[in-house]
Amino acid sequence: MTDTIDTIEIWTDGACSGNPGPGGWGAIMRAGGHVKEIYGGDPATTNNRMEMMAVIEALNVLKKPSKVTLHVDSTYVKDGLTKWIKGWKRNGWKTADKKPVKNQELWMAMEEACARHDITWKWVKGHSGDPNNDRADELARLGTDEARRKS
Repeated sequence: MTDTIDTIEIWTDGACSGNPGPGGWGAIMRAGGHVKEIYGGDPATTNNRMEMMAVIEALNVLKKPSKVTLHVDSTYVKDGLTKWIKGWKRNGWKTADKKPVKNQELWMAMEEACARHDITWKWVKGHSGDPNNDRADELARLGTDEARRKS
């Protein structure tokens, strides 16, 4: 008997109040009729870091390798992982203009989280009426509010 691979759709978003400042991340995950929402935050962060954390945290929730459609509104996250990371690694984590890659530890964590799954990346325009993206944004703002209270 073979294990079936779960098919999951995930929408992620990050938010920051000030950049840097208190920030949050959120994700909504749908599989079959099930929905799971997660969020968190950081009292001192950037929007890009929160966009990355949303992807990392959502993928790390999955208990087994899955077929994932990952909806993100951050081209930074999508392009970083699907286009730029190979060159960064080849160049010793330096950008094309020889500067250190920002958020290297998060790129590494995201690459590791992605490696366990079969991921199809989908870019969605933020704040464009996609109900799941809008909900991920709401969750990210909840994370920001929580982080602000802790700071």
